[in-house]
Amino acid sequence: MLTYILEAVLGYFLGAVSFSIILTKFRYKKDVRQAGSGNAGATNVARVFGLKIGALTLLCDIVKMVIPMLIGLHLDGRLGMAIAGIAGIFGHCFPIYFNFRGGKGVSIAAAIAIFIDWRVTLIALSVFIIVAAVTKIVSISSILAVTAIAVLTIVFKLDTPSIVLGIATAVIVIFMHRENIVRLIRGEEKKFKAKK
Repeated sequence: MLTYILEAVLGYFLGAVSFSIILTKFRYKKDVRQAGSGNAGATNVARVFGLKIGALTLLCDIVKMVIPMLIGLHLDGRLGMAIAGIAGIFGHCFPIYFNFRGGKGVSIAAAIAIFIDWRVTLIALSVFIIVAAVTKIVSISSILAVTAIAVLTIVFKLDTPSIVLGIATAVIVIFMHRENIVRLIRGEEKKFKAKK
């Protein structure tokens, strides 16, 4: 039980380190939540400040989840990894350090997919790239990619912790995109365009 608590705590507090806010405040002296879509995520960073720092934000967000998920995997196997992953995505979306205003969990979902299964990672990434290329809309690309993660954990008959982690990840990310979904239905969702 103590190791489960440790995994959850590590996952949440490391997940809550919002690199989108840290990097933009350090580099540009601005809070990314005050610009663009108002979201503290890699996509909004790229939209407001450019692709390079957006990509760096994405990389940092993925790497920050490697530590707690590896520790969880070492301590309690796939269950420990799942606990750290779910806690991490909550921390990313609702960071205690930044008034609980974080990102939408897509970058964390990428890290989680890597830990779940390499096949899941490749297929979900392919879904994201293809849909983004066709629609130029990141929100629908993200929603379909995390849905693929959840479905594929079942299709590939993975272990129970991985299935629960995949489904939880999809539910959280889709919930965080609820406003985007409304705009998609209304045909008002904007296409992605990075700042040059």
